[in-house]
This record gives sequence, C-alpha cells and structure tokens, in this order.
Amino acid sequence: MVMLHGYPENLQVWSLVAPLLAEEFEVVAFDWPGQGYSDEWPGGATPQLLAKRLLNILDELHIERPIVAGMDMGGQPALAFAAMFPERIERLVVMNALVFADDATSWEIHLLRKFGFNRFALRYLPGIIFRRAEATFLPWRSKLDDATREDFWRAFRETSVRRFVSKMCAGYQGSLPKLPALYEQVLCPTLVLWAEHDKHFPVVQAKRLQSTIPLARLQVVTAGSHWMALERAPDIAVEILQWLGT
Repeated sequence: MVMLHGYPENLQVWSLVAPLLAEEFEVVAFDWPGQGYSDEWPGGATPQLLAKRLLNILDELHIERPIVAGMDMGGQPALAFAAMFPERIERLVVMNALVFADDATSWEIHLLRKFGFNRFALRYLPGIIFRRAEATFLPWRSKLDDATREDFWRAFRETSVRRFVSKMCAGYQGSLPKLPALYEQVLCPTLVLWAEHDKHFPVVQAKRLQSTIPLARLQVVTAGSHWMALERAPDIAVEILQWLGT
C-alpha cells in the first residue's frame, strides 16, 4: 500500500495506521516532492501532474500494482492516478478530500480557495494556518502529541514547502471542475472512507464521490475527524483490512 498525505502534514500523518497495516503487507509512505522533508521540486502541481509524479516514484521503487490510499490533498492525485494509469493500481482508498468544486465546505476552505488569498496566507500567516488546522482537523479539545506536532510544524514553516503548497492550491483550484470526469474512469475497487465529523469536507462529498465511481463502496467513520488517521488509527486500519478481505 502506498499512502499519500495532504497539508499541513507530511508522511507522519500515517505513522499510527501504517504499522497496523504492515502486519498484512508492505506499506510505503513518503513526503511529496516539494513538501515535508523532501527536496524542492520545480514541477507542476495539479492532481494530474502529481499522479504522473507518483508513477515515476513507483517506477523508481519497482512497485508494479499497489493499493493507493490518499487523504486530503493526496486524495485527488490518487483518484487521477487510478483513472490515468488503470494498469498500475490494484485498489484505491480515498479519505477526507475536496473532490467536487461545487459542494459545501467549511468557511475556512471557502476563503482559502479565493484567488490570491491562500498565497497571501501561506506566505505571511503560516502559524495561524497551522494552529487552525490542528484545531479543526481533530476533535474538540484534542491535540497532536508533541513529537508529531513538532515534525509537522518544522516542515510546514519552511518557505519552500509553503511556496509549493501555494502552487498546489492554485493547481488544484484550476483542475477541480475537470476532475469528476476522471472519477468516472476509475475502474478499480475503491473505498471512500470518510469522517462523519470532518469540519471541512462534509459527508455529502463522499456520497457523491461513491456514486460517481463504478466500483466504489462508502464507509463513514462514526465521530471521526479530518485527521482520523491519527486519532482513530486502529479503526481506520480495521476498515481498510475488512474491505480488502471482501
């Protein structure tokens, strides 16, 4: 299984789920080029271009047909990859992502999608963005453990990382209206695994996505939050393993 993260996190968002899944098969997680602790990458940042970058990474790692799991801004490239390279994917898991341009989101996401605002906020207000993510990606009064928080923040505060995330936001915003046509081309078995209480991407996005992909199954994680991979890791692992067994 190859696991794709979003922002402001990095590969450590999978740090609790991966060991549980690794009891059954090999698990690979990486920081997207340009994010986390990976080198800077001058390439494009639309979901389609990141899907092509994922193909290159799989070739470099000699991975032929993985299960691909993507959450947040890793979800759209995972979907694009499944549609564009059907011969290179076994199954797909999509978690808590903005997958339709015209469905409801939180006011924070609505504001960040405004032209130019996300670039301003990412450049000048990284601390506010990070703290707001921590406050809304987890259940009320919950916090990241100190080590994970420091790891996320140390990477996100780097200017080059935020510059690339800004480019991703622009690329995703421009591509989002075109992505549903790709979803219809996803022919591998797909698990749409969604948090019931995701404050940014309501379950309506998940239901619509499930209805668009021919072989998709929807599983809503009761009382789950956006970072359910961290706060509900055993439940997430069980849901994925049970689905793989069907």
